[in-house]
Amino acid sequence: MDAKSTTYLAGEIRKTALSMVYEAKSSHIGGAFSMADILAVLYEDVLHVDPSEPKMVDRDRLLLSKGHACSALYAVLGLKGFFPMESLASYGQDGSSFLTHISHYIPGVEISAGSLGHGLPIACGLALAAKRKARPWTTFCLMSDGELDEGSNWESFLLAPQLGLDNLVVIIDYNKIQSLGFVKDVIDLEPLIQKFEAFKWEVFTIDGHEIQEIYTTLSSAKAARNGVPKVVIAHTVKGKGVDFMENKLLWHYKSPNATEYQQALGQLD
Repeated sequence: MDAKSTTYLAGEIRKTALSMVYEAKSSHIGGAFSMADILAVLYEDVLHVDPSEPKMVDRDRLLLSKGHACSALYAVLGLKGFFPMESLASYGQDGSSFLTHISHYIPGVEISAGSLGHGLPIACGLALAAKRKARPWTTFCLMSDGELDEGSNWESFLLAPQLGLDNLVVIIDYNKIQSLGFVKDVIDLEPLIQKFEAFKWEVFTIDGHEIQEIYTTLSSAKAARNGVPKVVIAHTVKGKGVDFMENKLLWHYKSPNATEYQQALGQLD
């Protein structure tokens, strides 16, 4: 792994997502920024995917369950060549396939998502299919922390170990802010590690902005076929990379104005 090139990719993801959200006057830039480093590592160093063949049979599957933060995933797919970068200019515009919640009509996107709690159940199905067909792919599911309020996820967390889905890796973008406030004040998830351990998952905790740590953990989780699914709790910062956005609930929804856009772009540059 070249940490420098992966760090550069993460920066380009943030700048591209920022421009998309600004031009579309859309939202969720804070949650896009918090997972940018994770996406950079996945697409630069971990996922077995081919931009020239997005539906390759034995590709790894990444399901973005936190579909509202799609600008970052669209950005990395464009940057990695799944489609021309100029296509992103239509993001959030009338008639565009680049919806402001993730759309499976875009090359490289596995599922449409927006209503939370859908990604993990589908990921379990994909992982089970790979097991039954003896296929080599790994299924990754990138989720938000607030999304863990959804009961459908906990049914899936119970099911995956029962089925021995050791080809399933869940990543929790634990930025600790959800739509209506801080996670601990809405529904406190702690003790989260112990919850997952009680559900018989192998648990990893990482700094979700430390490139080498992300790479080492995700690579190990992908490689291990030890009979149990893996969950990576990635401690992140909402709005990471722009000081006036970091840890601010406002940037779950707010679209930057012209001054804020230039200030943010300056910091990311």
